Formats: sequence, C-alpha cells, structure tokens
Amino acid sequence: MKKAGLRPGWRGEWFQPVALVGVETLPGVAISATSPGGEVPLTWLTDVAGQTQRQRAEVEFEGEAVFVGHGITAPEFGWDDWRGLEAKGKVCLMLANEPQTGADAKFFDGPALTYYGRWTYKFEQAARKGCAAALLVHTDASAGYGWSVVRNSWGREEAQTKLAEGAEGLAFAGWVSREAAGRLFELDGRGLPQVMATAGNRGFRGYAMRFRMKGRVPSRIRQISARNVVGMVEGTDAALARQAVVFSAHADHLGVDAAAGGDGIFNGAVDNATGVAVLLEMARAWAAIPRKPARTAIFLATAAEEAGLKGAEAYVAQPGVALAQTVLNLNFDSFFPAGRVKDVILDRAERTTLWPHVERVVARYGMVVKPEPRPGAGSYFRSDHFAFAKAGVPAFSVKLGTEFLANAENRLALVREYGAKRYHQPSDEFDPSWDFAGLEDVARLGIEIGLAAANNPPGVKWVPQVSGKRPAAKSKKGAGKGR
Repeated sequence: MKKAGLRPGWRGEWFQPVALVGVETLPGVAISATSPGGEVPLTWLTDVAGQTQRQRAEVEFEGEAVFVGHGITAPEFGWDDWRGLEAKGKVCLMLANEPQTGADAKFFDGPALTYYGRWTYKFEQAARKGCAAALLVHTDASAGYGWSVVRNSWGREEAQTKLAEGAEGLAFAGWVSREAAGRLFELDGRGLPQVMATAGNRGFRGYAMRFRMKGRVPSRIRQISARNVVGMVEGTDAALARQAVVFSAHADHLGVDAAAGGDGIFNGAVDNATGVAVLLEMARAWAAIPRKPARTAIFLATAAEEAGLKGAEAYVAQPGVALAQTVLNLNFDSFFPAGRVKDVILDRAERTTLWPHVERVVARYGMVVKPEPRPGAGSYFRSDHFAFAKAGVPAFSVKLGTEFLANAENRLALVREYGAKRYHQPSDEFDPSWDFAGLEDVARLGIEIGLAAANNPPGVKWVPQVSGKRPAAKSKKGAGKGR
C-alpha cells in the first residue's frame, strides 16, 4: 500500500490491532439432559459440537431446557418465537434456518435466506435473552450440509473477539445432531418431526420442556494478536473528504493442517489472494488519479474473515472514518482466474441508491448482472461486507459469474473442480496457467462503482424496495456453509 502511494489509514497507522481469543473445546466435555424418565448423555462430536463463549478454561452450566422454535424475533414478519417465554438462565434448543415460506415471496424474503436464519443471529439472540447455553438442532436439509461439516468446523479451535471487560457470553454455543435431538425431544414426550412442523406455523410460541440440561466444558484458551492493514487516499472536497468509500478484501486463511499431507499450508491462492491482488491494484490506480475524487478512499485488508468476519467487525467497531461518514463498502472475495465472463453478481447492490449507476457501468463493459445463484445459502452473510451492512452501511461484494467468453465448458469445469476439491483445502495453490483477465474486469468495475460513490454529492443509501427478481427455489437450504 505504501509503494502504491497510500497513506496509513487507521489513526495514522498502517495496522489496526484485532484482539482475538482462541477457544478449543477439550475432549473431557460432558453435556447431558435429565428428567424423571431418565438421562440422555450427549457424546462429544458424535452428538454435540461447539464452544464456550465465556473464554474461560473451565465452564459449567445447568438449567431448565426450553424450546424456542427457530429462535427468531422478527417484528417486520409478525414472528416472535420468544414471546412470553422467560429464558434467563435456561438452556435453549433451536432449529436451524428459518420458517419455510411456501409461495409468499415477502415472508422471510421468499427463497433467499435472511440473517434471521443464520446461526450467528440465533446465538446472538439467545445471549440477549440471557440463556445459559444454546443448542441448534442440525439436519442436513435445514443446515445445507452434513453433520461431518459441523464436527470438523465446530470441533476445532474457534477464534472469538475478545470479550469486553465485564461482558459474558453463552456458557456453551453449539449444535446437536438430529439423532441426539430426537432422543432429547422423546424425554419431552414429543417426536422431532412433529416439533419441527409445529415450529414452522404462524403463532408458534416457545415453551418450557420436561427436562433439565447441564454441562461441563473444559477448553484450551490462548490469546491471538491479529491485525488489519489499512491504507487511505484522501479526498479533495473540503466537506466530503471527511467521508469515505471503503474497499475491502480478507488477507487470512485457515493456517496449517499437519494431518493434510505435504506442507499442510492453506495457501488461499483463490480465497483470497485474488481479492487482495484486486484490492492492491485498485489502490495503485486510485492513488494515481491526477485529480483525486471528492471523498476519501479506504483500502482495508482484513484479518480473521475465515474466523467469522472478525477483522471486519473490529474495523466497524473502531473505523478509520466514522461509520456515519462511510457511504459505501465494496468487498472483493475469491475470483477463480479462468478468464473473462459475461456476468457479474452484485447481491444487494440493487437495494442501494447507487443501483442505476451500477447497471450503467456493468452494461458499458458489455456485461450483465445476474442474481445470486443460491439465495438460500446465505452467502451474503458470510463475507466482510456484511459487517458493514449489519452496522447500516450500504455494502456488497463484486463477484464474477460463470458465463465465460471463451472455452466456456472447460473453464466452468475448472471452477467446479476448485469448489469440489480445493476450496478451503491446502490445495488452493497458485497455478501459472491461470488467466487473470477476469480479475482485471473486476478491478475496473470496482474502481468505477467506487468513483461514483466517492463523487456523488448525496452519497449512497439503502432503499427499502428490491429491484430485480430472484431465482425460484423449492426450499431454503444452507444456514451458511461450515462456520
């Protein structure tokens, strides 16, 4: 960034500290349910997986179990699973995903997953309600992935944002397998299919169950010092220079897996060295503009995205330019270098006042905007732009589609092979045969969209109505792949 002509972008520094705590549940964990009719112990990684959010080496909990349906309070949809239920100190059981929408496209956003369906929201809501612990019931259909993904993701160390002084999270936040959940609901005199069907009905209300749950959660705790890299190019307008457009890309991956064979390094060449390369090239081009745009540009390389957007959340909590003065976040995350394409995906761009300009820019490049291909997978909530959107800043990612201009069949096969065999694997490595022309297009689109936001006097706002149509889907699948 310095070589590209940027200045330090976070309080006069290049690096923003990101304080994290590594929490790894140890095999001695013991969680069980008890009732007058018997006891149901849960076997670690076979029946249950998760971590304490209290960031202590030894945590215990015990309380009455309550079932809170999907764990959602959504007044705009007339839905409240927690209505009239006292949950403080209780152990809350919840279903993954959100109520099925049927033919109503407005109910929980139709086939698209809303944030209410993400496991992150559910644990946040359980903590707000004062629950001692919270368990999500896993099914392949509602989660969008098998139990093996839960076991592999939630059975390893989790990087958590360091708790503020005096704050306390859930004693345990995790998942319970469908089979184990069935045994728990049998203690309550109900079958799991019946429970799941009932929880999807309008008017459902959470209720106390006929058993208690307790747990002892030993953990290995370590302090982690990560950091974002932040550069800036100051704006030229006397008033608007205090406002900013933020370009972001995550610069982390998953570390090393000693059991993976070879060197075990998760290289992250596609995910996300490609996004960082685009970010740096945009920074170089922006700094080289003879007359700089009106607003300031922030170029943010985040840490700990793979750990749950932790670096982006740290920036949002302590931004280089106040969020109230941040008009847009454009995010760049993973581009398979297989050449130029006809289509781009700009999920949620249509919900901003910048949308007409975005359409014109894309058309000028002879491209078209395609809708998110899997709206039920909740991918919008799984990249750094969401940390900004959650805080009220208009934000979206610029993504390449898959309609290749040349040699389409072979290049699409390469993309699919990457998704099936290299994504989040040590084999995500650089290949000298890659065609980076598509990344050049992404950078040019990013610059032009960013320039519009930087020079538009009113800035950018969210708009309540959604333009465009989403692809139809039979059901909502995927509360977010993996973590």
